Amino acid sequence: MPQNSASAFAVEVPSLSRLLDPAVLADPYPLYRSLREHGPVLWDPLLHAWVVSGYPECVSVLHRFSADRTPSPDQMHAMGMDMLAPLARVMTKQMLFMDPPDHTRLRRLAAIAFTPRRVEHLRAHISNIADRLIDRVRADRSMDVIADFAAPLPAIVTAEMLGVPAEDHEQLKDWSADFAGMLGNFQHNPDLAQRALLSVEAMGAYFRKRIREQEKTPKDGLISAFMAAEFDGAKLNEEEIIANIIVTMVGGQETTTNLIGNGLLTLLRNPPALSLLRDQPEIIESAVEELLRYESPSQHTARIAPADLELGGRCVRKGDAVIAIMASANRDPRRFPNPDKLDLMRADNRHLAFGWAAHFCFGAPLARIEGQIAFTALSHLSGLALAPQRLQWRENLGLRGLKSLRVTFG
Repeated sequence: MPQNSASAFAVEVPSLSRLLDPAVLADPYPLYRSLREHGPVLWDPLLHAWVVSGYPECVSVLHRFSADRTPSPDQMHAMGMDMLAPLARVMTKQMLFMDPPDHTRLRRLAAIAFTPRRVEHLRAHISNIADRLIDRVRADRSMDVIADFAAPLPAIVTAEMLGVPAEDHEQLKDWSADFAGMLGNFQHNPDLAQRALLSVEAMGAYFRKRIREQEKTPKDGLISAFMAAEFDGAKLNEEEIIANIIVTMVGGQETTTNLIGNGLLTLLRNPPALSLLRDQPEIIESAVEELLRYESPSQHTARIAPADLELGGRCVRKGDAVIAIMASANRDPRRFPNPDKLDLMRADNRHLAFGWAAHFCFGAPLARIEGQIAFTALSHLSGLALAPQRLQWRENLGLRGLKSLRVTFG
């Protein structure tokens, strides 16, 4: 029988807050396994939220629960957190934190720039960017994969998709990382919040300038598409345009950077898989899907229960916070046979790395192609190997990625 409420569940269970431990941050999958073994839906009293770790239960949350979870500026004021009001003003206008019909209208517009057919036309151009980045370090016979390749590749591509100068990609990447650091953590960190506030202010000024330029001289890209869009005869205002450019930019960069870094580390730790990919390049599509499943760049997301309902044998009350751990669902043995084994040719690999349903990542076609190009190029570096180093993971609990990844090659 379902439990009557969150408070009725009193058995001591592992807390998702343990992700703050450095050892768990380095390898969160044993914690996720322990959560699943205790139950796919558990109340976490330290986070005051339901933690959902099972595959079908995560699908249900992503499909049925509300994404409208960001406090408004007025609510921030009531909580005595006025300093965060500028962040709230931006986030409440982003499609990531919206429910239909507002989310549907904005997503439809943004998705136009990322259709599989349109993105496929960019494949040769993205390959050229990847080749240029590798050529810069080829003579050194070593590189930091994150700084030299995984960060600039999607940053350059994203700048071009937005319709801003590609040479601005380093600044865009820095802003994106600051905003992502705030998005990916469920603990309050004043330093992260302050950096995110400064970056939001700088991004606002930057994109307002680009909007003024494109009012005079339109340029193909997402900024121009947002500016021209009309919904029921009404156009987006400038704040809505900027807010959704920011979330598109952050998603387009951080997820792909982490996919490349996490994925290459996984391949280097599994030499037979790396050799297989090198010898059979035709498996690249299934390989990228498996790397997304095995080391998901986006680990978890939060939702709000829209009503009293039963989930995984628990009674979740309307308004309860729910954290869906997609990375745990992607290792659920009920859905994936032998889930802790890396299998680049795994069939039926419907992972949750890009989410599910209405909030499925509209940039997924681009991320997939960037991943395919990146792993193909990197796997063919002769003698590719990890350099001696102490791996450090970003202190970002939701967006999993490495600070650096040094490799050598012949």
